[in-house]
Amino acid sequence: MSFAGQTKKELTLVEDAPCCQQTEVRAIIAWNGVFHVAESRRVLDVETENVATARRIYTLLKGGFDVHPEVVVRKKMRLKKNNVYAIRVPAIHAEHTLRSLGWTSIPTAGQVGSPPAQRLKSCCRRAYLRGAFLAGGSVNDPGGASYHLEISCNAREQADSVLSLMNQFGLHAKQIRRKNGFVVYLKEGEKIVEFLSIIGAHQALLKFEDVRILKGMRNQVNRLVNCETANMNKTIAAAVRQLEVIQLIDERIGLSTLPAHLREAAELRMRYPEVNLQELSLQSGNRVSKSGLNHRFRKLEEIADGLRGSDGGKLSSRA
Repeated sequence: MSFAGQTKKELTLVEDAPCCQQTEVRAIIAWNGVFHVAESRRVLDVETENVATARRIYTLLKGGFDVHPEVVVRKKMRLKKNNVYAIRVPAIHAEHTLRSLGWTSIPTAGQVGSPPAQRLKSCCRRAYLRGAFLAGGSVNDPGGASYHLEISCNAREQADSVLSLMNQFGLHAKQIRRKNGFVVYLKEGEKIVEFLSIIGAHQALLKFEDVRILKGMRNQVNRLVNCETANMNKTIAAAVRQLEVIQLIDERIGLSTLPAHLREAAELRMRYPEVNLQELSLQSGNRVSKSGLNHRFRKLEEIADGLRGSDGGKLSSRA
């Protein structure tokens, strides 16, 4: 089961107050409720591809509104051909249920749509977001390349209501238009964790955090290793270049002709060819600093460049 599927399964087990249960059902019907004619009768189908969500819808409708829904299963014809579960309620019972949930205008066919805006209590705001996520939400596996949680909405007013509620909790959600609808989404790992906490997915939250921390540590280790490797390569390249310069000077004019401080630097490098400048400074007994050694090697390179130039480039190839 995917991480999103595990999260939804956990949410279907959340126990809430009756007012929150009604709000959750209201959100699910607003997203996935459709009136149509089936077997010569008008019915309301609330559809989902998640079996745990279907069980949740069935339980909430039967327990909270004294209706007896049917469960209809069909196979999706496109893409993955998943099962689609429809919780079916006869129209006469569905209309009564919708009015009790706040709908004042009920369509005869098609998408139910959202009821008029209502002022929600804090607990019910959480339930509304939970219902919206169960109906139209998804979340990437935290071990993937990026963090992403989204809720797909059928209409702008749905997206606006979800965006407003999420941002009342300080989530800094964003909204975009996509194909025939709108999407409200989160990209920051911390905000996704907060959202999972708000809607009651605490086990999913812990798993998300565990993976996120491990991934962060792994990325930090990789950065440190890459940095250390880059520094090592830089040290080796510099040491090789310095040894080539020293060899050229020794072959051309001899190290004994160099000033004492330059000869000392050259002899240190020849004695310790693999160390960096900081370690070379320590090997000198700290008589010369790292920057002082760097300055001396630059002087040696200038001398070598002069020798190459005076020989018309032949010395360089001989070195």
